[in-house]
Amino acid sequence: MQSQQEQDYTKKLDAGLWRRLIRYMKPYHKYLYAIMATMAVSALCDTIFPLLTREAIDTFITEGQTGGRLWFILRYAGTLLLQTSCIFGFCQLCGRAECGINRHIRKLAFKRLEELSFSYYDQTPVGFIISRMTSDTARLGETVAWGIVDLFWSGSYILITAVAMLLLNARMALLVLSVMPVIAVAAVWFQKRILASYREVRKTNSQITGAFNEGIMGAKTSKTLVREEANCNEFAVLTGRMRASSIRAAVLSALFFPIVTSLGSIATALVLHRGGSEVFSAQGLVTVGTLAAFVQYATGIFEPISSIARIFADLQSSQAAAERVVSLLETEPEIFDTPEVVEKFGDSFNPKRENWPDIRGDIEFDHVSFHYSTGEQVLDDFCLKVKAGQTVALVGETGSGKSTIVNLVCRFYEPTSGTIRIDGVDYRQRSILWLQDHLGYVLQQPHLFSGTIRENIRFGRLDATDREIEAACRAVDAEDFILKLEKGYDTEVGEGGNRLSTGQKQLISFARALIAKPAIFVLDEATSSVDTWPSPAGPASSSPTACPPCAAPT
Repeated sequence: MQSQQEQDYTKKLDAGLWRRLIRYMKPYHKYLYAIMATMAVSALCDTIFPLLTREAIDTFITEGQTGGRLWFILRYAGTLLLQTSCIFGFCQLCGRAECGINRHIRKLAFKRLEELSFSYYDQTPVGFIISRMTSDTARLGETVAWGIVDLFWSGSYILITAVAMLLLNARMALLVLSVMPVIAVAAVWFQKRILASYREVRKTNSQITGAFNEGIMGAKTSKTLVREEANCNEFAVLTGRMRASSIRAAVLSALFFPIVTSLGSIATALVLHRGGSEVFSAQGLVTVGTLAAFVQYATGIFEPISSIARIFADLQSSQAAAERVVSLLETEPEIFDTPEVVEKFGDSFNPKRENWPDIRGDIEFDHVSFHYSTGEQVLDDFCLKVKAGQTVALVGETGSGKSTIVNLVCRFYEPTSGTIRIDGVDYRQRSILWLQDHLGYVLQQPHLFSGTIRENIRFGRLDATDREIEAACRAVDAEDFILKLEKGYDTEVGEGGNRLSTGQKQLISFARALIAKPAIFVLDEATSSVDTWPSPAGPASSSPTACPPCAAPT
């Protein structure tokens, strides 16, 4: 099961984090501004209704007047219609914003994943990445589209209502507002504990996703090792941890809301006591309509406060997702081109191919040393020259650094000291895409994409004709088994090529690399699963000397 641990985040609720995240949503700022505008108008309408109630009681009921009823009805109906329109617009805009933000954040995250260096994938489990790209981004879209703008409505309503109450009667307004500092203290106490629980939920969710991925990918191994029960027990530990954290967060949130409601009830009771006394006093300091409006305000103002408490808890929950998504978006590649190189040769998404120099394929390791981030020294003062057209085989014990040399040639990693030159030039003075566009790389465990055999080979060169594809397959002796398949070159390979044997995948991967006509051809035990006995069509795998200039570790 998944043994890697997710990164821990220990910060308090971070407004700066949310501001950075909002900046990534720039294409949808217009939706957010429109939502906030509709919420402000809706809050204003909610504040007007108690004032209309006050007018109706004091004018039409207490004083018994009947004039002006039509004008009152029109104002009431107009306010109601305006509020209904705001709610309809709010729902429409929020739905569009949520879907758009989800798509945009995932697009940015996928682009960042395309830019990140090999080391990121070495150190980050697939399940953690999937969790960030799916559940975490979905959580953020929902929170921003519905939560933050709802927070704006609640804040607007509280502010407008406070002003209205102070204008109506300052003493009773202060009674209502006096409860708010107590709520603030309760919020600070609860937020720390709720946030810690939700962070543990998001962290465990990533581990569960990783365990799913590992269990599916390793299903065959689990069965041959009779690991089913052990896997279930390990998975139960993860789900149990998530269950405990989720219950703890839910209990804290559930306690928070009744506290806010109780405080609101206390404020309402204080208003009724003080206002009722003043209504029936000899001076008649407060009218019945004003008292009714205050009761509405006192009960109404704590609904948005409860809403803020809920949104606050949601923000605490979502911050754990925000931290993980922002950490992905802001992760910088360890291997990158300098600004001067990008200016001249372009980057991976905007290459300036017209400036690319031709490549012959000469490779030189000049006193190269290398160690991974863990500090393990793999190469020390390594020197090697490979001329274009020359075939070199690297032979050594497991762990002696053969694949590391290949990774350095491909610039998946860079030397910690020394220089690697391509055609006599330090390859860091050329773009990464320039080098990798001229590479042919065949792995011991090749990866095929979902689609047909023909489509997978064409990935090597998108403008390759069917005749060229078939010629490449004949060159590596793959055509024989391909034609025996039901649909030949149009046979679906399945996810990761799981409908083919490892040897068949290696041959297809070999043909895919060959059709690109690379200047540097790298074979990393690329035919280890290919049968070596002769077949009617010829040898089971083509000789490296028949390939373009290459470096071939074995």
